[in-house]
Amino acid sequence: LFPPLQMLSLVSQSAAFSAPATPARAAVQMMDVSGLEAQASKLNPVVGYFDPLKLGEGEFWGDSNAATIGFLRESEIKHGRVAMAGFVGYIVHANDIRFPFDKIATSVPTGLAPQAVWDAIPEAAKWQIILTIGFFEFWRENSYVLEAEGEKHYMRG
Repeated sequence: LFPPLQMLSLVSQSAAFSAPATPARAAVQMMDVSGLEAQASKLNPVVGYFDPLKLGEGEFWGDSNAATIGFLRESEIKHGRVAMAGFVGYIVHANDIRFPFDKIATSVPTGLAPQAVWDAIPEAAKWQIILTIGFFEFWRENSYVLEAEGEKHYMRG
């Protein structure tokens, strides 16, 4: 039915669409201030360890110093992700990029500043965005989910 060369080309094409194998996540590792200093010097030898507010030495909420460092590292990652998403959203709306199938986005007039686009979308759409982000936060902090994925909470390493 199919010549062998055509069969081989079908196999190679399907392999091209398969997702690459992702490496396993590194286990949560608790760290103290000396560990932070060593890692900072290794990752950026020019600046090294820089903590002018001495946050790495604190113990937030009566918890250990290692838990505080875990909290600060995780919050830095989360805030960085939010900033990147916000930047992309700003650029998308500033350039009037819209998905043609999105009825809410196409109902908002074009030519508005990104801040005005936020004001122009319906209240339900705003709540949908806020609740979705809240769900992602809940999911990331949920101990049951973390244990099911073989991980530990970043403050309990």
